[in-house]
Amino acid sequence: MHNPGTFEILAADASSQARRGRLWTAHGAADTPVFMPVGTRGTVKTMLPAELEALGARIVLTNAYHLAVRPGAEVIEGCGGLHRFMGWPGPILTDSGGYQVFSLSRLRTVRDDGVEFNNHVDGGRIFLGPAEAMDLQRRMGSDIAMVFDECTPYPCAREYACQAVDKTIAWAASCAGQARAPGQLLFGIVQGAEYADLRARCAAALVDIGFDGYAVGGVSVGEPEGVLREGLRASVAGLPAARPRYLMGVGGRSQMLEAVACGVDMFDCVMPTRLARSGTAFTREGRYAVKAGEYRTDDRPVEEGCGCHTCARFTRAYVRHLLNVNEILGVRLLTIHNLHVYFEFMRGVRTALEEGTFGELLRKSRARGGAEEQRW
Repeated sequence: MHNPGTFEILAADASSQARRGRLWTAHGAADTPVFMPVGTRGTVKTMLPAELEALGARIVLTNAYHLAVRPGAEVIEGCGGLHRFMGWPGPILTDSGGYQVFSLSRLRTVRDDGVEFNNHVDGGRIFLGPAEAMDLQRRMGSDIAMVFDECTPYPCAREYACQAVDKTIAWAASCAGQARAPGQLLFGIVQGAEYADLRARCAAALVDIGFDGYAVGGVSVGEPEGVLREGLRASVAGLPAARPRYLMGVGGRSQMLEAVACGVDMFDCVMPTRLARSGTAFTREGRYAVKAGEYRTDDRPVEEGCGCHTCARFTRAYVRHLLNVNEILGVRLLTIHNLHVYFEFMRGVRTALEEGTFGELLRKSRARGGAEEQRW
C-alpha cells in the first residue's frame, strides 16, 4: 500500500505522451487510464456497488453540490462519510460544484468570493465559495476533492473568460489552504474557455500553487471537436508529467483515445448510463437504438461476442420490450452492457500501453474517423 497521492507511471508510449499509471488513494489504487462512472447523487443509476466492482469500476464520481442539496452534508457525515453512505469501498472523486456554475447558470449569481445559487430543488439559497466547497468535500470524506472553479460556456467572450480564469486561480489558492479529510487529495482545474493563452496561464498558476493532480475543465460544454482538442493541448502542455491529469466530462471513445495520447489519465462522462436510459446500446464498433422496431423479434444479444451478463442471458427483443414498456430492468440491463463496453475499452487501452501497441490502436481509431461514436 502506497501513500495517498502516489502516482506511479508503469509504462509509456514512445510515439506520444500516453502513459499507463496507477494512482493511490486512501481507499486503494486506480489503474490509469481510467474511466470513472458518474454517480452524481451518490449512485450510478440502477447499479449496485458490487455490480460496478464486478464490471471493473475502481473509482466513481459524485457531486458535492447535489449531495449538499439532498440529503445534506450533515446526513452523509453522520452516516460515516460517503463510502459507508454509498456502500462503495473504493476511491471516490467529488466534483466541487464548479460545473453547476455553468449548468445552473439561470439559477446563480457569480461573486468575487464565490457563487450564490437558488438551488434547483426548492429555490433555497446556497452559497459556495472555496471554503464552503472544501468543507463539504472534507465532511463527505471523498478520496479526491476538486477545487471550486468557474466553468464557462461556449462561446465565451474573452473578457469574461479572463475574469473566470482570475477567479479560478484565486479560488484554487484558497482551496489549497483549507482543511481536508485524512488522506484526501486535491486536484486543480484548468479553465480558459477557447483561449489557448488563458489556459496556459491558468495551468502555470495552478502548478505554482501545487496540487496532487490537475484537471482540464470548461470542455464538453457545446464546443466543436477542434476547439475541444486545442483547449486540451493548451491545458496539458503546462502540467507536470509526474502528476495525474483528468479530462472532465469527455466520454467519446475516440475523444478519450486522443486525450490519452496527449497524456491524460482520468475521464468521466454520463454517456454510457444516460444513453442507456434512452435505449441506446454501445458496442465495440458503434452504437444503436435498441428500442427501434427492427429489433422487435431479434433473438441476438445486444452485442454479439460480448461477455457481459446482459448479453450472456438476454436478447435484443427482450431488452427492447422492457424499455418500451418502461420496466426498470431494461435500463439496468442496458446500463450493465454499456458500462462493460466502456471498461473493456479502457482495459484495452491499458493493455496496449503495456504491450507497446498503443500507436497501432490510435491509428486504427483515426482511420475509422471516430466511427465507433456513430450509429450502426
